[in-house]
Amino acid sequence: MTTQEIANTLTKLCSEGKFEEAMKSLYSPDIVSVEAGAPPGQSREAKGIAAVMAKGEWWTANHDVHSVVVEGPLVADTHFAVTFKMDVTFKPESKRFKMEEVAVYKVAGDKVVYEQFFYNM
Repeated sequence: MTTQEIANTLTKLCSEGKFEEAMKSLYSPDIVSVEAGAPPGQSREAKGIAAVMAKGEWWTANHDVHSVVVEGPLVADTHFAVTFKMDVTFKPESKRFKMEEVAVYKVAGDKVVYEQFFYNM
């Protein structure tokens, strides 16, 4: 698949709330994921599909997602960017908030090999 095809597929799946399916089908086993800030008790960087999936499981277990708007993708050669606008509640504190983040992805060998998230909270 081309970068455009991978970007389109990832954006479509995320728009449908199928984040886990996107990771399983599009991510390299050696994916590196970097957050803007470290989640509680975790590192900013997760290496490998198992670590990235675990990060996603932590997110799901600790947040109620009320809505997600996915915008993009914007593709440039082997990279693409997607914007996520979310309304979520952090369950441990019952704190509801809105966040907006830009995710930048790198594609190699028909898989996403790197992702980095930029946001302020």
